[in-house]
Amino acid sequence: MPHFVMDCSEDVLDLHYEEEILQQIHSVVNGTGLFDEGDIKIRVNPYAKFSVGNRRESFIHVFSHILEGRSTEQKSDLSKALVDKLVSMFPEIPNIAVNVYEFEKATYCNRAML
Repeated sequence: MPHFVMDCSEDVLDLHYEEEILQQIHSVVNGTGLFDEGDIKIRVNPYAKFSVGNRRESFIHVFSHILEGRSTEQKSDLSKALVDKLVSMFPEIPNIAVNVYEFEKATYCNRAML
């Protein structure tokens, strides 16, 4: 917790190395001050087969999964900061989006909690 999963068209990785993308996302997320740095988890899933509006158009979408407890403004600022960073890194990619999902503390469990 938290998890940031970036789905993208595989051509995105031709523009920046995957390690750089991971580092930049980490930097933005950590910079919000909303999470402990050691808890931030980021993954990149490139797709060879995809459709955007029934067209083959490059895309990036970050699915953010965070523990409940942040305000709507904090979640909105997180989304905007990530989109801003990705747009600056990938100005030629027409479809860039981020959304934030919250999961409940009551139903969350990890190994350390057993």
